Amino acid sequence: MADADPTRDLRADAAPSDPVAPASASRSWLRLVLLLAVPLLLAIGGGYVWLTSGRFVSTDNAYVSNDKVSIGADVAGRIVEVAVRENQRVDAGDLLFRIDPEPYRIAVAQADAAIADAQVQVATLRSGLGTSAADIAAATDRIAAAQEDYGRQAALMTRGFTTRARLQQTEHELVQARAALAAARAAAAEAEAKLSTGTAVPGTSPRIAAARVQRARAALDLARTAVRAPVAGVISQSDRLQVGQMMVSGVPALSVVSGGRAWVEANFKETDLDKMRVGQPAEIGFDAYPGVKLRGHVQSIGAGTGSEFSVLPAQNASGNWVKVTQRVPVRIAIDEPSPRPMIAGLSVDVSVDVRAGR
Repeated sequence: MADADPTRDLRADAAPSDPVAPASASRSWLRLVLLLAVPLLLAIGGGYVWLTSGRFVSTDNAYVSNDKVSIGADVAGRIVEVAVRENQRVDAGDLLFRIDPEPYRIAVAQADAAIADAQVQVATLRSGLGTSAADIAAATDRIAAAQEDYGRQAALMTRGFTTRARLQQTEHELVQARAALAAARAAAAEAEAKLSTGTAVPGTSPRIAAARVQRARAALDLARTAVRAPVAGVISQSDRLQVGQMMVSGVPALSVVSGGRAWVEANFKETDLDKMRVGQPAEIGFDAYPGVKLRGHVQSIGAGTGSEFSVLPAQNASGNWVKVTQRVPVRIAIDEPSPRPMIAGLSVDVSVDVRAGR
């Protein structure tokens, strides 16, 4: 017994009784599953490809677009106040910046003085018209007196009781009286013409009307020294505004990005447009928000390719012309509210169901 090998007994006890049978059964089931699953998966994949082939066209050359309003000053002057900062949200009517109003207040005061001067001129013309009426009456009386004196001298001349010089003097006085009457009537006609109102501004003197228009223009310029937001949105490029800077009228100073309406500008290949129609549904994915998927639809298809509206359009008449697939801008409307901000310029992926709505 001392010569017996203990390890041999242990190996004998630990060895399975029949290792070949279970392993063979497992391999048989695995082979059966593979034989059935692989063709089934191939059939399912082939059926899916066959059913969905050509149904969707997609592009990742697409970006979020928003309404952007470039804002400048309608009047020139020095900036004295900047009331907004970059990326600040504003409402329509909020103050953006202010131009020095003092020169325009002076212009309003000058316009008020011009109105007063026009009113004085009109009063003077009316007084002159009254004077002309008095001059006409006086000249008429002088004519009557001179006519009577001339007749009396003419009668005396026939009887030899006066001189020819006296007769000529009375005749000269009669001519002067008639000339004075003509001058008075001309002055009255001129005064009436200057006081006439015309059909454009009935009932108001043109002088006063012109002065009031100047005053209204000066008041409008004064009001425009306060530049306000025309729409609600987010301020952009406000860093260009500095207190003390001279502002030129008509030059954009900053922008307001409206958050009320956003859409997607997708640039599809021209080869994808054959089946695309307005109204077809689309799915929109965002690079910035991987978990966000929004529904949309094709709102419009561009009237020209992107290169057609570039600053330097491609000239394809040369001999070394190479054909390049063109891209056409397609506007995709977003049909549901987004849980995340629609920042202008975000990159998106657009997939359009071209079988729907045909």
